Amino acid sequence: MKFTKMQGAGNDFIIINNMEEKLSVEKLGTLAKRICTRRLSIGADGLMVVDAPTEGGDYKMRFYNADGSLGEMCGNGARCIARYGYENGLAGITQRVETTAGLVIGERIDERQYRIRLNDISKINIDEKITVDGIERTYSYVELGNPGLPHVVMEIPGLSTMDKEELRHLGKELRYNKKFPKGANVNFYEITGRDTLTELTYERGVEDFTMLDLACGTGTGSVAAVLTEKNLVSGNDVHVSVPGGELFITIKKDFKNGSVKDIFLTGPTNIVAEGVVTDEELLL
Repeated sequence: MKFTKMQGAGNDFIIINNMEEKLSVEKLGTLAKRICTRRLSIGADGLMVVDAPTEGGDYKMRFYNADGSLGEMCGNGARCIARYGYENGLAGITQRVETTAGLVIGERIDERQYRIRLNDISKINIDEKITVDGIERTYSYVELGNPGLPHVVMEIPGLSTMDKEELRHLGKELRYNKKFPKGANVNFYEITGRDTLTELTYERGVEDFTMLDLACGTGTGSVAAVLTEKNLVSGNDVHVSVPGGELFITIKKDFKNGSVKDIFLTGPTNIVAEGVVTDEELLL
């Protein structure tokens, strides 16, 4: 079974072309759980499976978290899959990628930089209240696509110096809070300057901070959407720093009601390896 391994801002993925491999869809979750396990197999934050389009796109992307669960969408993964699609002749410079959460538009900027239009915002609630460990905190809630990919957005002053275990505990408590029936990715942020911020995501499916505290593309888009809605950033090339690199978010507003509309995520891609899966304990 051929594979490509890519990473975008440190978020890494294994890609398999199922139009060639023809694996049973029912087995893809089990496959993801095995080959994404670090030290036991190839290791990655997720598995992306390319398949034939069914809804008018150039191709379909099925995204599986490292625990084998089916994910709605992944922003960093979509940038990587857009490069994969372009370089493997599946689509042109601009492409339409079918995801579980809806259609995503990808665009090649140069050899390694790609821009994607994230799924539409299907829900956004600003400045809600939640109590964790007896402390009332303010958060915002965003869903992208349909079915919605859920994100909690919360400001943490001094994020870069806060104790990581304390953050991990807070992330876990929020991720499983009963206010979010289908769970949530938890995005902590700190504004560091004009249109600049840092971000850290406790990711659903990874059940920890995104591997090595790196980037979550849809989470980055959700944070920028909330801050644009609150007029705390301009929404034009908002610079988001994560340990794995730098991402840029541009948001367009609906002129009729002033609400955020289109979210564009730009960032790097990197082809790490290409090869053949020879895992002897994997039964396809």
